[in-house]
Amino acid sequence: MGISQRYCSALGFFLLISVGAWAENPHHPSPVFHAFWFEAQHGGGSEGGITDIELDGWIGGDTHKLWLKTDIKQHKGALQESEFWAMYSRNVSEFWDFQTGIRLDTQPDSTGYYTLGVSGLAPYFLKTQAHLFVSDYGHITARLKQSTHLLVTQRVGIEPYYRLEMAAQRVARQALGRGLTNGRLGVRFKYEITRELSPYVDIRYDWKFGGTSSIANNNDERRDHFTLSLGVALMF
Repeated sequence: MGISQRYCSALGFFLLISVGAWAENPHHPSPVFHAFWFEAQHGGGSEGGITDIELDGWIGGDTHKLWLKTDIKQHKGALQESEFWAMYSRNVSEFWDFQTGIRLDTQPDSTGYYTLGVSGLAPYFLKTQAHLFVSDYGHITARLKQSTHLLVTQRVGIEPYYRLEMAAQRVARQALGRGLTNGRLGVRFKYEITRELSPYVDIRYDWKFGGTSSIANNNDERRDHFTLSLGVALMF
């Protein structure tokens, strides 16, 4: 069975889990809601023109959800990175969901991952997503993302954030070293036209760590870069 067939089958499995969970009490089914966040930004910096498009959200009830996510990055007009996620998400405490599912990357390398992680609100109102990935080649990687929202006025807000990525071993096919591989530190300045519509300015710094940095240096690639972007966030 090829990658696409295998992961389509897995997606169907998680869909069945979610639907079954929602219907676990047919006499008193929980209401089905949804919440999605769409973001698109374009900018440039030391790497040249960059466009980022992200869709993140869920369908389900208070306890059981189907969580979907898409993350696409273009560099100088060419598709550079693309991720497609589908996870079963179960609420396990007041502010936390346990998640398991799949992630399929089509760029820069066609790879599928089984995914395990948590999503929720850490102390000091830190929005947190932490996930472990096991690829169909047996490689283990992880990603941690945290952000917070600070109000300046009723409409103006500041969102500092960071992202860290790790690998349990060297992944030559993706030019990753062992240990911490990539980091991102950024801040967004947002203006809420409405609760559902917010344009923003994003400033971020990306860099590579350790073995990954050495691999980039050997390949005559940049090990860090700044990006300034204009974007818009929609909630529906």
